[in-house]
Amino acid sequence: MRADGKGRRAMSDRFFDAINGPHGRTVIGTLDQWTAEALSRDFRTFHHAGQWPPDSDWRTWMIMAGRGFGKTRAGAEWTLKQMRDFPGCRIALVAATLDEARRVMIEGPSGLLRLATNDEVHAWSAAQRTLWFKNGGEVTVFSGANPEGLREPEHHFAWADELAKWKHPVDSWNNLQMGLRMGDFPRAVVTTTPRALPLLRRILEAADSVLTGGATQENPHLPDRFITAMQDHYGGTRLALQELEGRLFDDVEGSLWPLDLITRCRIAPALRPRSVRTVIGVDPPASANGTCGIVVCAAGTDGNAYVLADRSVTGASPEGWARAVADAAACFNADRVVAERNQGGNMVRSVLLAASATLPVELVHAAVGKSARAEPVAALFENGRAFFAGEFAELETELSALIPGGYAGENKSPDRADAMVWAIWALLLKPRKAAPRIRVL
Repeated sequence: MRADGKGRRAMSDRFFDAINGPHGRTVIGTLDQWTAEALSRDFRTFHHAGQWPPDSDWRTWMIMAGRGFGKTRAGAEWTLKQMRDFPGCRIALVAATLDEARRVMIEGPSGLLRLATNDEVHAWSAAQRTLWFKNGGEVTVFSGANPEGLREPEHHFAWADELAKWKHPVDSWNNLQMGLRMGDFPRAVVTTTPRALPLLRRILEAADSVLTGGATQENPHLPDRFITAMQDHYGGTRLALQELEGRLFDDVEGSLWPLDLITRCRIAPALRPRSVRTVIGVDPPASANGTCGIVVCAAGTDGNAYVLADRSVTGASPEGWARAVADAAACFNADRVVAERNQGGNMVRSVLLAASATLPVELVHAAVGKSARAEPVAALFENGRAFFAGEFAELETELSALIPGGYAGENKSPDRADAMVWAIWALLLKPRKAAPRIRVL
């Protein structure tokens, strides 16, 4: 059976149903390599549910699905279709980092260079972050960690990959949207696994947004052994429902920081009052590959606390994370560094002072669990005494998983959340020593 040209289009409906049915992986496994590769390139015929754009007047199409579902392939195919249908158009590609955009969206197995034909591509320059097509179309790569890079450029279309991983998702998305103003009907596709991120919910609630997606196992091209292994290892967990089933959880049941509270307590950085005292909370990592929580908070002239920055680092040596603390202290002119000493004892002080001899370090001992420490700080947010001066995606994800008596995150310690809790505790909740008084007899 031929799998190209007219042979593809004449293929029987029965065979098409078999490819996309529950036994699709078995059917695909019986094909020779040449036919399988030819069928794989015929995306219009052999896409599976959730990979084809809805037939409606949408501005944002979000493909929210489990890992391995085929989100990247769908995003790349849609991007190429816009390039072919609108010669000379300008398209923005945005990922968590420039390196991820290049490795996944441009050069990856489902990237534009792999899927485009040889007579379509003119040139690709990683240095200039641009892929040129022979019909005049241009694709430019951007990073979700650099919102300012998206402030000026204008585009006809955009493809945003793994938006929930971006370091500055709100600012980057807003700037991307403001630049999406060329042509008669600018559009964007978002390919992402779900995360407890208020921005995802805001996009989905927009009147001109549509959602497709599905579970990992719905991709008939994935090996059966992979599907079985994932179900055996993670089946029934929240991680499986999110990463494999593609479900978006609005809130962890009983969360100390539900998403509505996080959204309600967010202000624009430019609107926060002048700082009168700045404290950096530090939660040292328990292992070499762990995360050192480093969160900067300040007390304003209004007496409230404000989260200013998340400078946490992962996989750094003790000298590395100590340098990150020292850099944050210098950048924000910190009055105090509050570090938990449970992991390392006085070694924590020594490492921090080695990075900066003038660092104002105070070691604190965690006598109760992380959740118990977090509860009075969560109450400050509920009572309008504490705010987020900006967007902190990873910190907010950890906070949303803190519940009374524990942490609902998967196989991870809430290091960023704990660092923030220590900083705000030092600003507003730390007991003050009584001033000495003279008693007259």
